Amino acid sequence: MRGRGAPAGATGHTGHRGRKGDPLYGIQTILRAGAENLTDKQRAQIERAFAARPEHEVVDLTWRCAQQLRAAYKHADKAEGRKIAERIVASFPSCPIPEIARLGRTLRTWKEAFLAYFDTDATNGGTEAINGLIELHRRIARGLTNFENYRLRMLLIGGLNL
Repeated sequence: MRGRGAPAGATGHTGHRGRKGDPLYGIQTILRAGAENLTDKQRAQIERAFAARPEHEVVDLTWRCAQQLRAAYKHADKAEGRKIAERIVASFPSCPIPEIARLGRTLRTWKEAFLAYFDTDATNGGTEAINGLIELHRRIARGLTNFENYRLRMLLIGGLNL
């Protein structure tokens, strides 16, 4: 017996991914890419992995849902992106996969804010970037007790002049 009681060479039947020979483990990096960026070879790898076992159908459906959500945000025409987003809000809550259904319920709850993205070109990306830098340096500066030094440090990392 090896680690966790699995015999040498045991793969797949334990339900754990990440072992040699598991088709889903072999395509995990590909699944993170957008469908429009995949080569024919990568598409074939995905199709083989999903067809390898009936239980992979759940991963297939989840990947397709992720691609729909991505397509809504990536669409060049905001009006078309909004139509995709509206279909997502309508269909995801009834998905048989609990995680997708939960995402659908969350998007339905936040429908107004979610769909507002498609009505404007404004984003909060810059604010989030600065906030990420501030949080990183706040953790690095643990124990900094002088507020004025802390404030100056945050302005410095944010590239702001005072």
